[in-house]
Amino acid sequence: VQLQASGGGLVQAGDSLRLSCAASERTFSRVSMGWFRQAPGKEREVVATISRSGGSTYYPNSVKGRFTISRDNANNTLYLQMNSLKPEDTAVYYCAASGTVGYVTRAYEFDYWGQGTLVTVSS
Repeated sequence: VQLQASGGGLVQAGDSLRLSCAASERTFSRVSMGWFRQAPGKEREVVATISRSGGSTYYPNSVKGRFTISRDNANNTLYLQMNSLKPEDTAVYYCAASGTVGYVTRAYEFDYWGQGTLVTVSS
């Protein structure tokens, strides 16, 4: 599965941004998907994950209530709607795909990764 993330940019605190991730495979609907981020000098962390059907999602407390993950299986696309952005959300954001059956929230459970898109939130 090849993944292409887009939609990053420079925004101000409080603004919104929507990231997209286009998948190359028609098997998109058979994999769980996730968004991760990595800030300079920090480890990669999960931002959101979504099940194959889209019926189950996971968010860490740091983004819960502000970020929404969704997917369009008909068009092989994953989204991340980010609202009320904060400077601490600044990072490179990656989309990833997991063939693991069941609930996935850890980076090691994801097999395929996109190239990342930079989100910068100014204060």
